[in-house]
Amino acid sequence: MFESRYSKVLTIILVIVIIAIVLLLGFLAFDYIRKYSTTKQASDFVETYQGDVTTGEQNNNTEATENLEINDGETEINTTSSGNSSKKKYKGFTVVGTMKIPAINLEYPILEEVSTKSLETALVALYPSGDNLNLPGNTVVIGHNYRNGLFFSNLKKLSNGAKIYVTDYRGTSITYDIYNIFQTSQDDTSFYTRDTNGLAELTLSTCTDSSNDQRTIIFARQI
Repeated sequence: MFESRYSKVLTIILVIVIIAIVLLLGFLAFDYIRKYSTTKQASDFVETYQGDVTTGEQNNNTEATENLEINDGETEINTTSSGNSSKKKYKGFTVVGTMKIPAINLEYPILEEVSTKSLETALVALYPSGDNLNLPGNTVVIGHNYRNGLFFSNLKKLSNGAKIYVTDYRGTSITYDIYNIFQTSQDDTSFYTRDTNGLAELTLSTCTDSSNDQRTIIFARQI
């Protein structure tokens, strides 16, 4: 009688353990598939982006040339400005550029809109705006740290001297060199408007592994 009850208890425990293992494996598989899908889609977009924006820039120049008209000995140039017409879309969000960091296998679009959803989709140009990307001054780019390798999760693995490659929507590509890495509070914005000596600079910002209230900050300057 005692052995029968003991056997039933062991059976129940075994079933619970098996269910727990299956659930854990399911979670790990889901996380892996989500991570793979996100990085693959972002990488594919980045790989075609530079060629697309460069081609678009050339087409715009050609169109402008074709719109030249000669009237009574004067040259009239018909030009139009359509705002975001030269900016591509990624999952419904306007893209102002792309970023590659080979040292941590990072390849993502940089989005213009700052929102909860955009931060769950790619990197985001926070300050002063996406239109400042690759121009003189400092541009702050933020990304989530999901502690699983997505987005800016691996910024902690970077060191001074690592290279960051950014292509903006104008077709300009700039290489940046990391020169400062530190941690600070989420409320610290004192370095946003730092003097860049007329060069383009980047600030990368994400949560630390230990706290959502602390930030890992990386400074990089145009080479």
